[in-house]
Amino acid sequence: MILIPPKKQTKNIPMPISVAIVEDSAAWIEELEQVIARDSGLQLTCTCRRMRSALERIPPLAPDVVLMDINLPDGSGIEATARLKDMLPRIEVLIFTVYEDTEEIFKALEAGASGYLLKRSSDVDVLNAIHNLMKGEVPMTGEIARKIIQSFQKKQPIPREYIINENLTRREMDILQALARGLSMKEIGRECSISPGTVNCHLKNIYAKLHVHSRMEAVMKFLGDPHPLTRVQM
Repeated sequence: MILIPPKKQTKNIPMPISVAIVEDSAAWIEELEQVIARDSGLQLTCTCRRMRSALERIPPLAPDVVLMDINLPDGSGIEATARLKDMLPRIEVLIFTVYEDTEEIFKALEAGASGYLLKRSSDVDVLNAIHNLMKGEVPMTGEIARKIIQSFQKKQPIPREYIINENLTRREMDILQALARGLSMKEIGRECSISPGTVNCHLKNIYAKLHVHSRMEAVMKFLGDPHPLTRVQM
C-alpha cells in the first residue's frame, strides 16, 4: 500500500486524524479502509499485517490512532501495543478484535491500549471510537465495559474515607460516579447541567487527584482498586 504523507494544515481547517491499521485479515483490512475513507476527518497512513511490520513502519509515521488486532501471525497485538507505546507515548491504540475474555481485556489495557472494540461493532461505532479517543475518552464495546466494571464490583468497594482523602469535590465525586455508570462526557454534562468542556476540566482535576491518566483508570480506582491496571501481569 502507498503511504499517504500527512497533509499540511490549512488555516482554520483542522488536521485529519491519522490512522494506522494492524490486522492480518485482508477482508478486515479492506472493510476498515472503506470505513475510514468515508470520514473526511480521518486519514489512513498505513496498514500492517504483522507485528514486525507494525513496529518498523508505524513509529516513523507517528499516526494519532492505531487500530490493533490481538491475534497476529508473528506475535500478539498486545505486545505490539506495549512496544509502540514505549516508542510513541502519545499514540492512541484501539484494540479491534474478536476476543472478549476478561484476561485479554486487562492485558490490553495494561499494555497501554486506550479503547477496546469487538469486531461485531458497527461502522459508526468504529468511527465514533476513533474520534472519541482524540477527545480523551475510552471507547469500549458495551459488553467489554460491563465485564470490567463487574470484575471490580466483585471486590470490596473502596472505602469512602479513601476517596475523601483524595480531596475530591462534591461535583468531582458526581462525575466520577457517572463515569462508573458508563456515561459519556456529553451525557454527564446533561446530567450535571454543565458543558462537556467543563466536564473535561473536572476530569483533568480528578485524574490529578487520583494519580491516574484515563477514564478507565479512574473508574477502576473508584470501584476498589487503589492501583488500577497493575493487577494483570504481562
